[in-house]
Amino acid sequence: MSELINNSRYRKERLKELILKLHDGESAAKVRAELVATLKHIPYGEVVEVEQELIQEGLPEQEVLKLCDIHGEVLDGHIDTSAAQEIPEGHPVDVFIQENKELVSVCEKAGDLLSRISEVKESDFREYVLMLQGCFNELMDVDKHYQRKEYLVFPYLEKNEITGPPKVMWGKHDEIRDQLKACIEILRTPELKKNDLQDSLELLFIPALKGVKDMTSKEEEILFPMCMDLLTTEEWWNIHRQTIEIGFTLYDPQVEWKPEGLDTAAVDQQAATSSSGNGTIQLPSGSFTAPEIMAILNTVSADMTFVDKNDKVKYFTQGKHRIFTRSRSIINRDVRLCHPPGSVHIIEKILEDFKSGKASHAPFWIQMKGKFIHIEYFALRDENGEYLGTLEVSQDLTDLRKLEGEQRILSYTDQNEG
Repeated sequence: MSELINNSRYRKERLKELILKLHDGESAAKVRAELVATLKHIPYGEVVEVEQELIQEGLPEQEVLKLCDIHGEVLDGHIDTSAAQEIPEGHPVDVFIQENKELVSVCEKAGDLLSRISEVKESDFREYVLMLQGCFNELMDVDKHYQRKEYLVFPYLEKNEITGPPKVMWGKHDEIRDQLKACIEILRTPELKKNDLQDSLELLFIPALKGVKDMTSKEEEILFPMCMDLLTTEEWWNIHRQTIEIGFTLYDPQVEWKPEGLDTAAVDQQAATSSSGNGTIQLPSGSFTAPEIMAILNTVSADMTFVDKNDKVKYFTQGKHRIFTRSRSIINRDVRLCHPPGSVHIIEKILEDFKSGKASHAPFWIQMKGKFIHIEYFALRDENGEYLGTLEVSQDLTDLRKLEGEQRILSYTDQNEG
């Protein structure tokens, strides 16, 4: 045992020396060569411990943040995760990893588009920009992935007295978010020229993509294995239950995780009762339970989507015959990012007019796959007229438009037709 302890102490001291060499200006390539020559592989937990110790010994968090990418590059491929626990399907960490796959896929798509910018003709440039904008809109969804780490996972690390690395990672989150926002702002500039975009590639666009991809590696090689070791099943269940409040990123889990040995129904009932008194929702004209209101909303013959006053998608109905596909990955996403870039200006105009009080209802109707689809947007306001959000209601009116005369005789329709 003493030999293992000594080996761990030696590895951590050596890794600390190498990171401090980066701090002193040594090249990443040279430090990486030293790492390979002396350590080869480092257990994931020791990387976290070294970061924590460096901060405790006086290296400013901002300096660790600045070094984060460099020492991440040095350690790439040299972190030992062989002792990491197996991750059940649907577990919060599994969801994080599946989201990472989607994020990397979008990064690669965006990177491929950026690499072909010199080949784009001026006549095709606007369409090219819209494709890029679509990619970066999707990448901005990483905000929910990061928020779940920051507000659901990091508190449990802090409970285990691991404070430094989460702060450093949170700093990287903010940096990446700012870069992505700046990319979207540039792509939305009406007078954007090809040479202006080219001038921004090395300064902003490529670092943004690299930041997103590098963070997925840091999570999967260091953060998630460490969290699997530290957090209890009940703590993971609390994270799982609260995930939907923040939302998923580009991925909607198909398997509901059920941890062994934990009475999840009892935990959920306790949470529901504590949040709503007796588990019912009381309104001036009556009351109902959460299952009852869910059944009501999913039974009415319309698709409904609620966007709150901050323009975040908060809810959508899940009836059997949806008109427009919805995934839980849109929950808490900015509604602008849920629409094709070419139609965002319409959504922005509706929101602007609803908020100002200029309008409260915007109807549209379209022909789609032989069906007549009616779409309405309603401004929701409280009794004082304050704006609460927007409700989108979509209905397939194809059959209703064909009705003639009257039907006064009881008749049932087959609800299983589809």
